[in-house]
Amino acid sequence: MDTTSNHDVAAFLDRYAAALAAGDLPGVAACYALPALVVGDGATIPVSEPAQVEAAFAGAAEAYRAQGLVGLRPRVGAVEPLTGALTLVEVAWAYLDQAGRERRHTSYRYLLRRAGSGQLGIQVVIDTTSAAGS
Repeated sequence: MDTTSNHDVAAFLDRYAAALAAGDLPGVAACYALPALVVGDGATIPVSEPAQVEAAFAGAAEAYRAQGLVGLRPRVGAVEPLTGALTLVEVAWAYLDQAGRERRHTSYRYLLRRAGSGQLGIQVVIDTTSAAGS
């Protein structure tokens, strides 16, 4: 079984974080394996096209900058290869200010899919952030 390495996961999350921090909407959308699913306590949202991903993240970088947050740092927890193409990953995100201090935290589980091209993409997002953690 061809499994995704921790290095591959870290490289993917770094690319995703850079796109998020820069407000690069096409770059963020390119990190999703569509169709995808976003799951949280309040809703489950099917995502079938890149424009939906871009709309969901539109303005997010500016909103974070308005709070003094300029970067993100992923902390990878458990990495569970499920099949040759699917890997379940636990990630805690730290939102950083100009000085690199952590100011906010969120956590997610991602089901990553390795496409035929070899590129990883987010197939399912599960928001595991507690109300106290954000």
